[in-house]
Amino acid sequence: MDIVLGLQWGDEGKGKFIDLISENYDITARFNGGSNAGHSIQRNGKRITLKMIPSGIFMKTVQNVIGTGTVLDPVSFKKEILNLQVFDETIQPEKNIIISRKAHLVLPTHKFLDIFMEESPDYTTIGTTKNGIAQAYSNKILRQNLRVGDLFSSDFQTRVVPILRRDYKMLTDGGMVLPSFEEMSNEFFEAVDFLKRFNCTETEIYLNTALNEGKNILAEGSQAAMLDIDHGTYPYVTSSSTTAAGACSGLGISPKKMGEIYGIAKAYCTRVGNGMFPTELFDELGEEIRIKGNEFGSNTGRPRRIGWLDLPALQYAVMINGVTQLVLTKADVLSGLKSVAICTHYELEDGKIEKISAVLPDNAKPVLKWMEGWNADFSNMEGNSELPQELQDFLTFLEAELGIPVAYLSIGPGREQILKLSSK
Repeated sequence: MDIVLGLQWGDEGKGKFIDLISENYDITARFNGGSNAGHSIQRNGKRITLKMIPSGIFMKTVQNVIGTGTVLDPVSFKKEILNLQVFDETIQPEKNIIISRKAHLVLPTHKFLDIFMEESPDYTTIGTTKNGIAQAYSNKILRQNLRVGDLFSSDFQTRVVPILRRDYKMLTDGGMVLPSFEEMSNEFFEAVDFLKRFNCTETEIYLNTALNEGKNILAEGSQAAMLDIDHGTYPYVTSSSTTAAGACSGLGISPKKMGEIYGIAKAYCTRVGNGMFPTELFDELGEEIRIKGNEFGSNTGRPRRIGWLDLPALQYAVMINGVTQLVLTKADVLSGLKSVAICTHYELEDGKIEKISAVLPDNAKPVLKWMEGWNADFSNMEGNSELPQELQDFLTFLEAELGIPVAYLSIGPGREQILKLSSK
């Protein structure tokens, strides 16, 4: 099993890379997160954002698994499937999507609870996508939630309605204006009926059987390493395990069966929502990069925060995930700048230096290494030799500091605009 995951704060371009390489696999499998993810893919001049559906869905011979470590919102899933079929009417999702019976459900009241907590002064404002993901995961941990397999039980409706009524009452008592209970629940149960048309099974057995038969699996992570619930910049993180280890637990596959671990990172950093971001740019250059790189959330449309590449954080992410190959994106966005910067380490107030870290004190000062910028037309490039020397120097520096090769370089937004770099 190979793994693709983000190494920064999300939005690194995972969906595009997975879409490119998924033809080499028999199965692509999502192992964490829910509809708070957003993997954008461009095909035939059109763009679509996949939230729950694995990015291998466009390959007719690839099976796509939504694994046990995910949380599934039936209403959002139904909308995504219908949108996908409008985008490409040749896709037959009921034949190519397999859902874990053990994946937990996102209930309609979870979204409203998420909104309530984000807007209430009594709770820490995290900057969530307000999709109810944390509420589903928290109820999973509390052992108070329902799972996909429960949809097929004869008493599902009698079990879920009291939960919805309890949450609904708590929210309305707290002053929140909601749609009618009937409207909300009817939409949910219609989506549940739609979801039951799909193959829901014990995906752990399915995936391990496939591996034993010699089939190739690509595990697809949502969000990114620096948003991991345990190892990210807590509390401004997601609610699931986003690391390579999370792929094993989220899919039920032994670590002994891991192969290549592809880590995706931008040539600069972005972040959506609140949380630590020491290299953030607040000037006109940051806005220029945001516009040129189209740095707006694929799921929410929110403008992303922009900053220079954070090497200590990247080294940390490479370390905890055991990354074997780096995929660097958005280098083309920095084209035309006279110089570009990389944060190589942090200086602390007591004189100490942090060279690899995920959590820093507020007074940490990023120390920047400035490198000569590059200016090139990337539209027809085919390999290393055509890259400007300044960019090659940038890549060489990263390889030396990270101890892994930059194996792929994205040079534009299109599906085919990724160079596979030859070893040096």
